[in-house]
Amino acid sequence: MNEIPEAEDLLEKLDDEQRAAAESLIGPTCILAGAGTGKTRTITHRIAYGIARGYYTANRVLALTYTNRAAGELRQRLRDLGAAGVQVKTFHAAALSQLEFFWPQYAGVPAPAVIDSKLRVIADAGKRLGLHLDQVALKEIASEIEWRKYSMLSLEQYRERGASRPVVAGLSLDQHIALQEAYEEDKIRAQRLDWEDVLLLTIGMLRAEPMALDHVHQQYRFFTVDEYQDISPLQHALLDVWLGDRDDLCVVGDPNQTIYSFTGATSDFLREFESRHDGAKILQLTTNYRSTKSIVEVANRVVRDGSLIDPLTAVGETGSPVDVRQFETNKDEAAWIADAVAADLRAGVKPSEIAVLYRVNGQSETLEEALAEKQVAYQLRGGERFFNRPEIQRAMTAIRAEAATGGHPSKQLFEIVSDVCRSLGWSPRQPDHAGPERDQNDSLTALLAIVDELPQNTTVAQFAAELDERKRSQHEPVSAAVTLSTIHAAKGLEWSVVYLLGVVEGYLPIGYSTTEADVAEERRLFYVAVTRAKKRLTITHAKRDSQGSRERRPSRFLSFVN
Repeated sequence: MNEIPEAEDLLEKLDDEQRAAAESLIGPTCILAGAGTGKTRTITHRIAYGIARGYYTANRVLALTYTNRAAGELRQRLRDLGAAGVQVKTFHAAALSQLEFFWPQYAGVPAPAVIDSKLRVIADAGKRLGLHLDQVALKEIASEIEWRKYSMLSLEQYRERGASRPVVAGLSLDQHIALQEAYEEDKIRAQRLDWEDVLLLTIGMLRAEPMALDHVHQQYRFFTVDEYQDISPLQHALLDVWLGDRDDLCVVGDPNQTIYSFTGATSDFLREFESRHDGAKILQLTTNYRSTKSIVEVANRVVRDGSLIDPLTAVGETGSPVDVRQFETNKDEAAWIADAVAADLRAGVKPSEIAVLYRVNGQSETLEEALAEKQVAYQLRGGERFFNRPEIQRAMTAIRAEAATGGHPSKQLFEIVSDVCRSLGWSPRQPDHAGPERDQNDSLTALLAIVDELPQNTTVAQFAAELDERKRSQHEPVSAAVTLSTIHAAKGLEWSVVYLLGVVEGYLPIGYSTTEADVAEERRLFYVAVTRAKKRLTITHAKRDSQGSRERRPSRFLSFVN
């Protein structure tokens, strides 16, 4: 285990803004962190510094995130700083662990299990009502259920607001209400929960059982919430219960990156932090370390109206101007991007440092065909999970077996793991052509790379435990492939070279953005896309689709580029 460095040593490499935030250890603290300003670095150093100074006890700190990937990254950074005892969890994981711990004590039976997916339950409920719903409709309905529950609306309250909600899956409001009622009834009958129920029941249980609430208050004293602009009313209600009358809360967020309102997320809690918490400290991080000055200038223009945060200041090189290119059809557009990506790879850019982003998943099909023609390996974010791949599961089984027998005392961990990978067909030389063989080799290479992230004296047993934890938290390694991703799924990530595809009216902003608030969110989405790029950003759009039947107008957001 890493030793905690001397307290002041932890602050040496922070800039003045980051240091001020890290030194604000007690009481309500709000860190407004612009894109690329080192927010994760700041909050992890703040926690480690608080422990080193004796303000915090590691096991009484709870750091909350919204995704397992973010939790895994935060946990790794804290471990590197010698603060491995800090609890880092998503809201859902923290609530579920409490529900599973307390439910048997007060109900006398194990807590109900969480359903794997809403879609099957919705489909079955729909059939009983005579509704035949395809996958797209099921996903729309699931999203609307989540929005209602994260917004803490009963079905009666939802009905009252129904006129202001978009039509879901072509259903009338009465049909949709009936479907949601049937969905809830089926869950109760099967004694199952969805993830929103986990939060709701945890709130209800802690409010109803003072001894359970006291236990939680004794366990956790200091709270940090990452990406606070994405918190929903339901999550915030749970946070308030966890806090009680204490005020040792640090939140970090960027209202310019609020892009999940369709899930019930709202930046209101971030914007109103000072009025909600007496004596709150409001700090800003505005020095951008990620992107070139050219990219940061565009980003600042995108959000210059009404931003809660001061404009970003770039410290890097000026870089090349953001490149905007127009094509006749989206097939031409995809072919050009595939050629450009292939040229980047020949020039020595690592595939993991290249991404192509777009507004909706349907925009990737033509691009995938073009990349395949060029034999460019790519990965779809949101595709098959790394730790679910057959070759990785076989490797983990073999590594566990090595751990059970004590491994080979004379061999280093890297030798043991590389021997396992070789036994599964891995070669240090990548296959020449794209296909399943290369994909498998790339997966095993990524598994080997995890060894380099760990301390030199890591044992096989510790490595096996590390892999199990990463699988559980979905903390996946970076793959040696070009990334294709929606902008939403790319939030929190960065690449040296980014291509932003299909920036036309109807996609960005999306066609159903009819209100001023909708367009403002699409504009923030464009900001998120722009700020994913470190060195080079290319934005493309086409006049027509590949059939030439539909005219496309360039997005209004391109006015911020030139």
